[in-house]
Amino acid sequence: MKNPGVRRPTPMYHLAAMAIVMIVTMANCTKEDDLSLSENPFPPGIDYRKDAVSGVEVGQRLMAAGEYELALDSFTRAALDEGMTAEILTGIGTANLGLGRLGQAEPLLRRAVAEAPDWPEAWNNLGVLLMEKGELPEATQVFQKAYALDNGESDSIRDNLRIALAKSENVVNTEPKQEEFKLVQRGQGDFVIRKTP
Repeated sequence: MKNPGVRRPTPMYHLAAMAIVMIVTMANCTKEDDLSLSENPFPPGIDYRKDAVSGVEVGQRLMAAGEYELALDSFTRAALDEGMTAEILTGIGTANLGLGRLGQAEPLLRRAVAEAPDWPEAWNNLGVLLMEKGELPEATQVFQKAYALDNGESDSIRDNLRIALAKSENVVNTEPKQEEFKLVQRGQGDFVIRKTP
């Protein structure tokens, strides 16, 4: 039963309200708006004039994001274009290290430091691998070499050396500590290797 005291809006009322909303909306849109639609309804295509991003750079970004499997794929593709450079060897070795594949990482990192003996990042990452394997004396020497080549400028390399020296002084201490070693890459990026529980 309808209530005689309540008046229902008419369809004309709805049309008038919609017209007011449209007028207000159109008044807010000015010609200076950044959103201008082109005549073409399709998204922009690929700009083939620009250079593609290097596979090494993509791999380093993926490493920083903790995506070691994808980084490994990216470094492998980069090796097809650039060859097995010391940077690519270090990238592939470090990605394998991040995945826990120490046996695959070691020969790659050793080859990288042999090909680029003045590159501190490769020495640091080899040191992290040796620490993971429990080869403390060699790892300490490798971190010292990386620190000397870096002139003490990298906080990550310095921290890794500090941890390795502290562990070598406390060999008798059998209490397990959860240490995080920092892997470094060319440029200013670094990332941490963590043990997964």
